[in-house]
Amino acid sequence: MEETTPPFIKAFRGSFIGILRWPQLDEFWSVMTGSLTDGWYIYAIGEPPPERSSDTEQTKKFITEIDTYLRKEHNEDYCGVVYTNDVQHPDFIKIFDPNNLGVTCGFSDNPPLPGWILSRIKPVDLPAALPPPGNRRRWWKKLFGK
Repeated sequence: MEETTPPFIKAFRGSFIGILRWPQLDEFWSVMTGSLTDGWYIYAIGEPPPERSSDTEQTKKFITEIDTYLRKEHNEDYCGVVYTNDVQHPDFIKIFDPNNLGVTCGFSDNPPLPGWILSRIKPVDLPAALPPPGNRRRWWKKLFGK
């Protein structure tokens, strides 16, 4: 059988490392911006996936702004909302919205989607590619008869 899973979904489902402390996030952003080049896709989940990658300045601006947002909205002494596939050489980063965490650590059959993704792989529409579980769809159809 032919494999039809898009590369973005394969990467999204891959293994990730959590950035647990604010100093670790500082170090991570430093690694990111120190070796930053064009070619990162900045994807806000719920918006259409970007068609083009961002240039270096756009990506640096996003990192600065998301860092400010996370520190303001996640008023904890730990970070724990940024996950990457590789701390030293990342090419996929999930950033969870502090106001919509659900179960981001541990195990869940249906973890919440991140709020934002930085990726070297062109994104696909994540909510469309990962439809809600069958029980939720059945409930919705029963409720509205659709």
